[in-house]
Amino acid sequence: MAETLIWTLGVFLLGLIVGSFLNVVIHRTPRGENIAWPGSHCPKCGESLRWHHNVPLLSWLALGGRCAFCREPISKRYPLVELLNGLIWAALYLKLTPQFHHPIETAGILYFLLIAATFSALLALSMIDFEYLAVPDSVNFFALATALLAAAAHAWQTGEWALALQALKDAALAAGGLWLLAWFIGKATGKEAMGGADVIVAGTMAALLGLPGFFVALFISAILAILPSLLARDTMVPFVPFLAMGTLILYLLDQPIFHLVEHLIYG
Repeated sequence: MAETLIWTLGVFLLGLIVGSFLNVVIHRTPRGENIAWPGSHCPKCGESLRWHHNVPLLSWLALGGRCAFCREPISKRYPLVELLNGLIWAALYLKLTPQFHHPIETAGILYFLLIAATFSALLALSMIDFEYLAVPDSVNFFALATALLAAAAHAWQTGEWALALQALKDAALAAGGLWLLAWFIGKATGKEAMGGADVIVAGTMAALLGLPGFFVALFISAILAILPSLLARDTMVPFVPFLAMGTLILYLLDQPIFHLVEHLIYG
């Protein structure tokens, strides 16, 4: 128990650090800027940040949510993304750690890191979609790639290599099926039914969850999106964040949700 708690705390802190990098991706990628160079700087005054200005969560709190140089407000999105990513990584670790033969088993840790990277990419996509109502292909395809690589790592971990091929098939069927559905609806209504980004996210979802899980997560996403869509009225509502939330909820709570679905269908 104590060992699991220590590992979970370590994973949470690692998630905070990755969350800090996600903020760079979220800010720079939609603008077509390099995410590695130049180093961290204030987007308002351009002053380069010191190392102690980049400590996840703590720096934002210590600075009172303002730049250390120009004192302009720093968006609350920065600590929010860091905290969310840390919590997501900790929750994923607690979900996956029972599958490890040992907490530092190579295949198991690789599988975890790839799964965590996928959900971090989905978090970045969600934040970008909220702000721009569009998502960059580079981050979207990164999420799909890490989801497929996670399936390969899981196949290595379990020795069941068919899992990797099945994930690839599920991703292709989900993405292809959703694209075909959107094409038919678009032809019938004369309006774009779904963006290409949603189709790629569908592939990522299926690679993570399998096809039955994909449809359940899609249903959860639609339920989550109903109220915001009604409140928004004529305003466009980004759907990628709800797809990401539906995927995370099902991934973490797959057994109770599948049991509930079976109960509702079969009684």
